Amino acid sequence: QVQLVESGGGLVQAGGSLRLSCAASRSIFSMSKMGWYRQAPGKQRDLVASITWGGVTNYADSVKGRFTISLDSNKNTVYLQMNSLKPEDTAVYYCNVQYGRDGYWGQGTQVTVSA
Repeated sequence: QVQLVESGGGLVQAGGSLRLSCAASRSIFSMSKMGWYRQAPGKQRDLVASITWGGVTNYADSVKGRFTISLDSNKNTVYLQMNSLKPEDTAVYYCNVQYGRDGYWGQGTQVTVSA
């Protein structure tokens, strides 16, 4: 089992910034991909951004140019820097890590962007 502990969510005004962190209880040297997903009320959980161990990143079109995903392998942590936040970014953000075919989820952290 792998535990993921997320932090950094909160309430921010539109145009503001937040940085989410997700710390894994297991070394990420063997992970295939880490990512952030989000789920707004009544909607499905969608990919926001992901990063592979080799550093290949992928972003949802809606966050390109505003969000940046990064890794700190020494801390087994993935970050999501979110700038120029919009009200439509409001959601619960979940961290995910893939070790081959095994995937693990964090408990989620709420991000609320006020207009």
